Amino acid sequence: MRKWIPLAAVCLGAFMLLVDVSIVNVALPPMSADLHSSFTALQWVVDVYALVLAALLMAFGSLGDRLGHRRLYLVGLVVFAVASLACGLAPNAGTLIAARAVQGIGGAAMMTSTTALIAGAYQGRDRGTAFGVWGAVNGAAAAVGPVLGGLLTDWFGWRSIFVVNVPVAAVAVALTLGRLHAAPPQARGRLDLPGAAAFTVFAAALTYGLIESGEHGWGSARVLGPVLLAVLALAVFAAVELRTARPLLDLSLLRNRTFLGLTLGGLLLTAGAFAQLTYTSIWLQQVVGLGPLSAGLAVCPLAVAAFVVAPVSGKVFDRAAPQLPIGVGLLLIGTGTLLLRLVSAGSSWTALLPGMLVVGVGVGLSTPTLISTALAAVPRERAGMASGAVNTGRQLGYALGIAVLGSVFQAGLRQAGAGPDRHAAFADALDRVYLAAGLTGLAAGLLVLALVRRAPAPADGHPAGPQAARLQPVAAPE
Repeated sequence: MRKWIPLAAVCLGAFMLLVDVSIVNVALPPMSADLHSSFTALQWVVDVYALVLAALLMAFGSLGDRLGHRRLYLVGLVVFAVASLACGLAPNAGTLIAARAVQGIGGAAMMTSTTALIAGAYQGRDRGTAFGVWGAVNGAAAAVGPVLGGLLTDWFGWRSIFVVNVPVAAVAVALTLGRLHAAPPQARGRLDLPGAAAFTVFAAALTYGLIESGEHGWGSARVLGPVLLAVLALAVFAAVELRTARPLLDLSLLRNRTFLGLTLGGLLLTAGAFAQLTYTSIWLQQVVGLGPLSAGLAVCPLAVAAFVVAPVSGKVFDRAAPQLPIGVGLLLIGTGTLLLRLVSAGSSWTALLPGMLVVGVGVGLSTPTLISTALAAVPRERAGMASGAVNTGRQLGYALGIAVLGSVFQAGLRQAGAGPDRHAAFADALDRVYLAAGLTGLAAGLLVLALVRRAPAPADGHPAGPQAARLQPVAAPE
């Protein structure tokens, strides 16, 4: 059993960082009441973690190649634990948001290191087994997150969802130091710091502008200024990447229509499938009257369906063109989200069930094949870069989705007015959210079906299609 201790060290960190994407959703109402925070602050508590993950994944992947992934993983664990403790002790919303951002830094360092550490620790059949366990842990994290958040919040208060990370991280650090051997760095040369800085400014400014649009309107300087800064930063990023010898992202990859379609599909997938859960959770608790645990269980069918369907889809679509499971899955995500519009002023949580199940089936079909197909579509020496780009797109899609849907939600509440029927106002606002998210999923499906084509088989025979999907997480940003 000792040979599996390194896997346990890696899986503990992976589980912890992915659970923290979704564990916060069910704790938002009690958190808001305790800290007297605004709706915009609630958005940032969820969004800043995913935003920092997205902004730093490519940069930290490159940094791990230079410093060593074990060292980066340990640093990530320590930063994540300290930030989690700061979240649990936060006296106000501003401190909590800042601590969540630091959590994202630690999470990005861990996320970029996990696959490299497993590949270095195991060989042959053991490596396949290790990656299978790691993939299952990633999928379980999405399913457990809302329920675990509800349990902890109900029993010990919302602060416990952060404090619990401290002992878990301590165990992971001890196991990593004791059993996970360090491999020499795989790359040399300077890190693309200008590119990393430009991409971080782009992601942060765009998300900030989108979130502020819900409260201040699109014509406000607090919205237009950050959006213009985001456009400028994106232009700078493109210019830097075209000129540097070792870019974070080789922009020539975007001329590959399959890779471009999968990157955009991944971004829109998380925006359409998962971003709406934040506002669903608020409705379940503030309008329907469920507690945090019941609210977590109400949205759990999505993750459970994805977890069940993902391994089956790999076998069913093993010989199919990859755009079919991905594109059909995205179309199901859009259809399922539109089914969530069954929610009305008098609805209970059961109105969510059909839509959640269909969305979960779509996630289970599309997500596993997406990354493996992207890797197969690019030269093998660019596989790490391609994986980082697609994962960055997925995390950024989640962050931007929360921001855009939050603006839609607030606009719906304002248009409903300040009448006495609060239930109707929430239902109308949610209807707009589900419509926007559903159309996003449908658009993503059509985009993938139009752009993605089967990639040629790799020369070494290593699986690059759906059968390689077992090595990838099956649920949200994740």
